Amino acid sequence: MPTPLPLEDLITLPVTTWLTVSPDGEQVAYYDNRSGRMELCTLHLRTRERRQHTRGQAPATPRSAPVWSADGQTLYLAWDEDGNERTALHALALDTGELRALHHQPGSMDFPVHAHPDGTRLLVNSTRGGQMNVWQYDLTRSGEDAWTPLTTQPNSTQAVAYSPDGTRISLNTNESPDLRNLDGYVMNADGTDLRRVLHAQEGTRESVGHWHPNGTHLTAASDAAGHGRAGLLDLTTGAAQWFTPEGGPEETPGRISPGGQWLSVTRNADSTLTPLLYDLHTAQPRALHLPPGLAAGTQFALGDQLLTQHSTTTTRADVLLYDLHTDTTSTLISAEYGPLNPAQFTPGQYIHYPSSGDQGDVQVPAILYVPQGLDPAVRHPALVHAHGGPTAQFFRAFDDEVQYLVSLGYTVLCPNVRGSTGYGTPWRDANLRDWGGRDLQDIAAAAQYLATLPHIDPTRIGLYGGSYGGYLSYLAPVKHPDLFKVAVPIVGITDLHQLHADNSRDIPQLAYYFRTMMGHPDENADLWRDRSAITHAANLRAHLLILHGANDPRCPINQARRFRDALNATGKHEGQDYEYVEFDDQGHGTADPAARIRTTRLIADYLQRRL
Repeated sequence: MPTPLPLEDLITLPVTTWLTVSPDGEQVAYYDNRSGRMELCTLHLRTRERRQHTRGQAPATPRSAPVWSADGQTLYLAWDEDGNERTALHALALDTGELRALHHQPGSMDFPVHAHPDGTRLLVNSTRGGQMNVWQYDLTRSGEDAWTPLTTQPNSTQAVAYSPDGTRISLNTNESPDLRNLDGYVMNADGTDLRRVLHAQEGTRESVGHWHPNGTHLTAASDAAGHGRAGLLDLTTGAAQWFTPEGGPEETPGRISPGGQWLSVTRNADSTLTPLLYDLHTAQPRALHLPPGLAAGTQFALGDQLLTQHSTTTTRADVLLYDLHTDTTSTLISAEYGPLNPAQFTPGQYIHYPSSGDQGDVQVPAILYVPQGLDPAVRHPALVHAHGGPTAQFFRAFDDEVQYLVSLGYTVLCPNVRGSTGYGTPWRDANLRDWGGRDLQDIAAAAQYLATLPHIDPTRIGLYGGSYGGYLSYLAPVKHPDLFKVAVPIVGITDLHQLHADNSRDIPQLAYYFRTMMGHPDENADLWRDRSAITHAANLRAHLLILHGANDPRCPINQARRFRDALNATGKHEGQDYEYVEFDDQGHGTADPAARIRTTRLIADYLQRRL
């Protein structure tokens, strides 16, 4: 049998996240939990001097990257409390350590985007006016006077950056009645002269990003070709030059090098992320010599070097600096393993399994983890892991929770069901107005595939997932009541109408996203009811472990409570037919090691008893 990994040692391994390079390329700011909790740190890239700037003030789960001032002396931060996502702005002076809370309207979500070159203003995406829009925060003022709305769009609108001279802003929004549409815009820094600069056709998603150092070009993205393409938009002529070949693969633009030669791009293929560069003069791609796996967050540093994080299914993320002159890497921050040996980790196998489609069978990509050392004469339990999003995906990256469950003897299948990113626009859009349709079919097919494996006991298959994965973990057992023995929905969705009403009040940009995916609830009432697990609670035969954070604004706690009440109304009993746990100190998930240990131990104990 496999040897269980020590849970505390595994979950408390240090995590580095939200890396952001300073404007001069000399430093990187980031959060890590080497102290036992998340703290804000900086690393000087030449001297490798590391400084920790907070002592307990940072949230357990930071929700956005730090933003540097133009002079590199200040960091602007968005922090919430206990996972409630009511993020408020803070300014940290790096020389003195002074931490100052900026003005915040209770209930709003404020995210710093970019600091103006003159140091007096901060570009902010905020819900303080209702829908997510672009605001400017005047750092020379205080209170409500510091805030100026730059856009008042009814649809979710988000800024990207000030131009190099600070006179213009790049942003993305939608002024079309087709909510799936997205276009790129530019406006003056005072909010005047908003004009669309990138549009392909109604219903496609185009966006602009960061500025070329010359101030006349912007990075550009489009899915009009049926997959994500990266390019460069000439604001003088209005023409976009696309570097990604037609037909794929999926690529997303990053930033332009300080000298204006290179556009960094992330290629998404077969559940891996690979950085590459396009020469802006020749349009030729340049591959980087990195091993297969997940290379995320590529940024230029120290001139024409690239900073990235790299991991695989069996190696944790190292922070690397890639030298473009020598095609070599150096390690800035090494992943730590404590008392663990990486040889103990189980590699993920990239596979495809069959699922039924309305236009014939499809092959669903997935990552399969099979425990090492299983007794071949015995049938063993298995788990399907549903990801969140739904416009997200599983990557071939290190997952400590999966590794722990596999070490306990569970085979774990992580499918990129229809609706996932990374496999082209038709796959991503396959469950539009169809949540709980094709995606759920692929979850059911995942269980059916596992049941065909010779080492799996087909009567002992479970399902778990968080957020949208929690939605599927509620819905699958009531729509396919004979497939799963247990399910563990975590911060999941059970009532689509209730979710839209709550999101419309508390997170309007998420309610907008919801409508882009499922249409308007008044126009699709029957569909919304049918695709809500609460409607079918009486069908439940599987045993459930329901986990939810009481401070969750994305999938509010009433989603779990209402489903619990619906189960009770059908004659089921807590403790006998299902188990229910609320976390008073959590919101929509957490990165806090102690909380994650508690949650993972609850899941493992539950699976040992019930699966």
